Amino acid sequence: MARKPAPQKTSWPLDDLHVLLDKACVLHTQRRVAELLEVDARTVRRWQVRETEPPPYLADAVRQRLLPLFDQSAEPCDFRFIDLFAGIGGIRMAFEAHGGRCVFTSEWNTWAQKTYLANFPTSAHTLAGDITQVDERDVPDHDVLLAGFPCQPFSIAGVSKKNALGRAHGFADETQGTLFFDVARIIAAKRPAAFLLENVKNLVSHDKGNTFRVIKKVLEEELGYHITCKVVDGAHFVPQHRERILIVGFREKTDFSFDDVCLPEHKPKLASILHPQNGSEAPESHYTIGPKAKVDPRYTLTPKLWAYLQAYAQKHRAAGNGFGFGLVDGDSVTRTLSARYYKDGSEILVSQGKRKNPRRLTPRECARLMGFPDDFVIPVSDTQAYKQFGNSVVMPVMREVARVMKPRILELIDPELARQKSLLAA
Repeated sequence: MARKPAPQKTSWPLDDLHVLLDKACVLHTQRRVAELLEVDARTVRRWQVRETEPPPYLADAVRQRLLPLFDQSAEPCDFRFIDLFAGIGGIRMAFEAHGGRCVFTSEWNTWAQKTYLANFPTSAHTLAGDITQVDERDVPDHDVLLAGFPCQPFSIAGVSKKNALGRAHGFADETQGTLFFDVARIIAAKRPAAFLLENVKNLVSHDKGNTFRVIKKVLEEELGYHITCKVVDGAHFVPQHRERILIVGFREKTDFSFDDVCLPEHKPKLASILHPQNGSEAPESHYTIGPKAKVDPRYTLTPKLWAYLQAYAQKHRAAGNGFGFGLVDGDSVTRTLSARYYKDGSEILVSQGKRKNPRRLTPRECARLMGFPDDFVIPVSDTQAYKQFGNSVVMPVMREVARVMKPRILELIDPELARQKSLLAA
C-alpha cells in the first residue's frame, strides 16, 4: 500500500503547548476541545487563561485529536518510527542511520530523559514520560514501532473462567498490568508496517515460558503480525558478551530473515574501546586527565574494595561456584555490562598490572562498549551513566537489523521508493 500524500505543514510553534491549545480552540469550540481531550470544559478554560498549566504530554493529544495532520519536520525521511521505553536512544540512533525519522518518544526515567534530549534535541514532538498514561490515540501514525520493553510476568487465568464472569479476554486481559500491554495496545490501534522489540535472552524462559508464550500469541494470533525471533550476541560488534532476544514483526508476510543479518566473525577486543592514555585523544571531563589523557585515578579500586572483591571471589570458589569479579585486559571480551556496574564495577575490572589495583571502565568507555560514537553526549553523573549504558542496547546490532528490515518496510509503505532504493543498491 502506497504512502499517503504528505500532510500540509503548519506555521505555529510545535514546542508551545499554549499556542497549540489556542489554535485548537479556534478550530473547535471550547466544549468540543474538552470532549476530545476527555477533560472538563472549565479545565480547558483555566489552561487558556494560564490559571493552571496543562501537562506537557498534552501537546501530542492536541495534535492528534484536534489539529489537522502536519509534517513534523522539513527533513525528508524514508519511514517514520516511534521509540518506546527509549532509554538513551540506542535503537533510535540505529534506525535514523537508515533514513528513519522519530515522531514520538516515551521514556519514564528522568535521568535517561536528560541524556536522550542532550543527544536528540527536537521540538517536533514532546518526550512522553509514563507510557501507561498515554492514550494510544495520542500516538502519531508511524511505520515502525521500536521498543525495548521491560520483562514482567503475566498472570494468566483461564479464558473459560473469564467468560463465565463476563470479563474480556485476549491481550487486554492476559497482559494487563505489564508494560508489554502498552506495546500491544499501540500496535492494535496504529497498525504499523513493522516493529522491533528487544529484551533479555531469558525472556524465552521467563515465568516458566509463560511470558514469551503470551507475547507470541498476542503478536501473531491476536494482532495478526508475522514475527521472527533470534538471540543475538553483541560480541560480534563490540568487545562484550551481551545476548539479547530480538523480535521482528511485519503486518504482512515478507521475506525478512535473520540469516541476512551480517554478524562479523572477527570480534573486537577490549583494547579497541579503552582510553589509549598516550596523548592521542584529548582529555575528557573528569574521565581522563593530563597531556596524555590518562584515566583519572578515581576509577582505580580502593585497597579496601579490591580486598573485599578478592575475598568474596575466594569464598565462592571454595564453595564450588563461579561468583566473583571479572578481570580483563586489552585482549579480552568482557562479561555483560549491567545497570549495577556503578556499585563496585566487579563484572568488568580492567587490569592495570600487578603493582596497581584494577579500575572500572569510565562512562565514555562504557558508551564505546555499547557501540555509541564518541560524540554521544553524557550529561549525567557517573552513577547515572553506568545505569543508563548498562540498560542500553548494543547500537551496532540494532543498526544492522534496521538495515535488513528497511527494504521490507518500504515494500509495505511505499513500493515505488523500495524499487528505487533497490536499483540504487544494485
